[in-house]
Amino acid sequence: MDVNAAVAAAAAIAGVLTGVIAMLAFRWSERDQARPTRTSLHTDPVLPPGVDTVLSVLRSSAVVLDEADAVVKASSAAYALGLVRGGRLSVEPMLQMARDTRRDGEIRQVELDLPRRGTGRGEALAVSARVAPLGSRLVLLLVEDLTEARRIEAVRRDFVANVSHELKTPVGALSLLSEAVMDASDDPEAVERFAGRMQIEATRLTNLVQELIDLSRVQNDDPLEDAEPVRVDELVAEAIDRCRHAAGTKQITMAAGGTADLSIWGHRGQLAAALGNLVENAVNYSPARTRVGIAARRLTGPGGDHIEIAVTDQGIGISDKDKERIFERFYRVDPARSRATGGTGLGLAIVKHVAASHGGEVTVWSSEGQGSTFTLRLPEAGAARDRAQQHPALDDEAGRPADPSHDTPPESAAYQTLSAPEVHP
Repeated sequence: MDVNAAVAAAAAIAGVLTGVIAMLAFRWSERDQARPTRTSLHTDPVLPPGVDTVLSVLRSSAVVLDEADAVVKASSAAYALGLVRGGRLSVEPMLQMARDTRRDGEIRQVELDLPRRGTGRGEALAVSARVAPLGSRLVLLLVEDLTEARRIEAVRRDFVANVSHELKTPVGALSLLSEAVMDASDDPEAVERFAGRMQIEATRLTNLVQELIDLSRVQNDDPLEDAEPVRVDELVAEAIDRCRHAAGTKQITMAAGGTADLSIWGHRGQLAAALGNLVENAVNYSPARTRVGIAARRLTGPGGDHIEIAVTDQGIGISDKDKERIFERFYRVDPARSRATGGTGLGLAIVKHVAASHGGEVTVWSSEGQGSTFTLRLPEAGAARDRAQQHPALDDEAGRPADPSHDTPPESAAYQTLSAPEVHP
């Protein structure tokens, strides 16, 4: 009996211990499930109310980091810039800024140059990074791409430097020539010779200032505010008349041809200046006793009808490396010859901006020893007017660069003007 009682008591005690252990294990499991794990912190973060919405509309690249430096939230722009890779912030200086801000709560900002991903070029990506605490555990990183702003600033600096250089040349020449006139006051022939040189430099200075004004105007003005139907025949006749004297001096024959009665919708003054610059360049850079042709035609396409005005010369042509840069401000294929002809290096830049602001483009075909053809392609009057009324923003493209070249020669219509009836200057 005593043995049986002892066995029963031991079994009862074992049962009680088993029940206690099971209950403790159950309680421990509940606590463990309720406790947030590191994985749950990363995959199911809790952002402050409204932050997710704000981040989705920001123009800056946004990244939210938790206390373990894991990415809680990142915008698509942050991935595009290569800031986030594999759920981690890939830029070490930004990561260190985030850690410092998490430690002391201070807002930090720095500008960095980052390598571009997948370009294979040495260009750097200029960014401005700002880090601020977001709640008690999170850190917000905002990154602004400054690359385009720096490029524009560099263009402006180069423009100012080029303008200063171009203005300095004729101004310095006038100063020296005036001193020469004073020293040669007793020599009428020397005074006349120096005075003629002074007149040439003064004319060059006047042309440069005027083209700077024209370039500034076409960049800042909206040509469609004062737009009107402009007849292409009138633009061609005005361009020929503008270059009549220079062409006559070199015995260059100008010929006009193509389709008649075409019209363009735009600013008459700007269109006349653009076509006049193309014809003037053709005359200035063509050998004596050659021909310059101007042809116009209509092109029908899915985007509406366009008007093409081609200016063809029989000059020495343009090399491939120069064709890529001839529409840049102050760029000259032959600087010495440009100065001899009075060129400023701004004429083609003006043409490019006029074409772009009117919703068109300017292209060039050229072959060394065979001449060049510059083509203005602009929307026809009716199509351009309708598009401007329905979608005004579509024509605001003054900053869009033109495609500088064509790989194939121009249509035969552009060359037909070289055998068209002569327009004697």
